[in-house]
Amino acid sequence: MTVATRGELEGETITLNEKSASPYFSVKDIHAYYGESYIVQGVSFDIAKGEVLSLLGRNGAGKTSTLRTLARVDTPALKSGEIWLDGKPLHKMRAFEAAAEGVQLVPEDRRIIGGLTVEENLILAQVTEPKGWPIEKIYEHFPRLAERRNQEATTMSGGEQQMLAVARALARDLKILFLDEPYEGLAPVIVQEIEKIVQQIRDIGITTIIVEQNAVAALRLSDRAVIMDTGQVVFQGTAKEVLDNEQLRHEYLAI
Repeated sequence: MTVATRGELEGETITLNEKSASPYFSVKDIHAYYGESYIVQGVSFDIAKGEVLSLLGRNGAGKTSTLRTLARVDTPALKSGEIWLDGKPLHKMRAFEAAAEGVQLVPEDRRIIGGLTVEENLILAQVTEPKGWPIEKIYEHFPRLAERRNQEATTMSGGEQQMLAVARALARDLKILFLDEPYEGLAPVIVQEIEKIVQQIRDIGITTIIVEQNAVAALRLSDRAVIMDTGQVVFQGTAKEVLDNEQLRHEYLAI
């Protein structure tokens, strides 16, 4: 079995023994609902440890609902299917239990705590175990946050707040990161900064799933992509396959 990775985009192909290891993160036929509305309809895919996957599709395709289901937040409600992280059954866990296993969701609204400084937001993320990066290490990777450590967090720009939201996830014992629309409403120069941060996270081997309307930007960072339409998976493949397939991009991504 030949598995395409970032190396393929750089002219390399890495071949893995098909039986060498089970997937690090595995989604098996999940179905989820908002009340009576059937939102996530039989989604399945696998991710290897350290991979970055883009979850793409038009507005209303079910991307964010799928991401929230994977992160085990209360809504939408998972009715059936399995979600496994490094052999742990996330589908049997509530959100706080999944968080203790290293699952971190950065939602579109970022959930920065008002009235607290940047540093206080980071300290609060480490009140309970397990802890991740020390705050000083976070500042080494996020120098802009170090400069604003004593500033009230909600007075920062949108891009800086996005940096803080990702940094808070790293302050926990992070194993898989879910990013929901990380580039939403940001200027291109700030998008480039966020891309660099995601690259750093990728380079240290943290598995990441990105939901993003800016498909081209997301694919630049990704090993693979899953495209959704009306709650179902319509394509799985490498990022390069999506970028090279004009018909697929036009039909499902409008690019």
